[in-house]
Amino acid sequence: MGDAVWTSLAFGRRPWPMFAFESEYAGGVANSLEPCPKCPQSNFLKGVKWTPDGSCLMTASEDKWLRFYSLPQDMDHELSHEAEESTCAMDPYSPFLRIFEGEIIYDYAWYPAMVATEPVSCCCASTSRAHPIHLWDCLTGALRATYRSYDNVDEITAALSVAFQQDGRKLYAGFDKTIRVFDTVRPGRDSQCVATFRKASDGQRGIISCFAFPPGSQSGFFVAGSYFGTVGIYGHDTCGLECLLEGHTGGVTQVQFSRDGNYLYSSARKDGSIHCWDVRFTQQVVYSMTRRTPDTQQRIQFDIEPCGRHLATGGQDGRVLVFDLTTGTLVHEFEAAADTVNGFMFHPSLPMAATASGHRKFVSSKTSPDTEGAVSPCSGARSWPLENALTMWGLDSQTLVVPAPQEGPTTPEVDARSG
Repeated sequence: MGDAVWTSLAFGRRPWPMFAFESEYAGGVANSLEPCPKCPQSNFLKGVKWTPDGSCLMTASEDKWLRFYSLPQDMDHELSHEAEESTCAMDPYSPFLRIFEGEIIYDYAWYPAMVATEPVSCCCASTSRAHPIHLWDCLTGALRATYRSYDNVDEITAALSVAFQQDGRKLYAGFDKTIRVFDTVRPGRDSQCVATFRKASDGQRGIISCFAFPPGSQSGFFVAGSYFGTVGIYGHDTCGLECLLEGHTGGVTQVQFSRDGNYLYSSARKDGSIHCWDVRFTQQVVYSMTRRTPDTQQRIQFDIEPCGRHLATGGQDGRVLVFDLTTGTLVHEFEAAADTVNGFMFHPSLPMAATASGHRKFVSSKTSPDTEGAVSPCSGARSWPLENALTMWGLDSQTLVVPAPQEGPTTPEVDARSG
């Protein structure tokens, strides 16, 4: 058996911006050839999500559009640049695909088995106000299927959250005190309906706002967060509530498992704490990480790096905070935007990340939009940091090498490298 090698991100210095996309979300023109759809003055991004294979990413925004960006072919060359030598390209290219949802987008998710070289796997699910769940072809923009739920008067009810099971066979949707489980290959109205709360018994109150599934397909449970401030652990077979975790002061907006599946991280709106739970012993919080989200109602996204060592999160102050998950301590922070950073996600295989920023604004005649900021590292940018924008960042990394098993204890060797 050979040595085990994997890449860990290093935060000894500030990440550097490589690409920034602002005009697309401000109603401008991304390039001289292709005009963008017109955006309202109050447009802002709603998070960012990489594909499982890392070939492209997707954003949602208040203007009801899903946008899809591919990575340049020379990404390895871009990441090989030192931070001091790199220049951020402003609006370097347009999305390769835009999908108009027609109503406010609540949630969206990639098909977990997506591989760019297999067109049949290139799809995503989204849910929006007064619409059924849509399954989109992410190469053509065609609608592949719809998954519909109805209320007691037989009218369509929109899901507030969507997520695929690990193998992609099931699609989970969150509603008020209800979870519906659809068979991905059988679109329509047939689903397993699970009531999370009944007056006659205990349960999980509120709108089911997010889902998480432990890594691997062998686990027999999943997790759901609710806007009532609780996290529920459910069995896969019966979807019965096994355990209810309480500790947030606001509605839970995200839950995510550690890479080994032993720990669960949860966050909530208008709540400055990201809680760490040991799913093997759930009596109390293991530790909490503090971020700056005092009064925003937005979903502030966090993510765990692929090797599982660090967690990074946005905040209302425009900064990204990086925590060491072994202790829960803050190890790095940097300014990513001049507005709320509501989206952050590490690339699944490359030493880079993406951020999304912005919040709803009401333009006043007393407010001038031409205020100048610091000198921008992005060519063509009006000011820095940007407000409502998608930004891709380069990160330092180090290669961790664990020798093949031998007699006696072994310790990892660290080969520090940039990019």
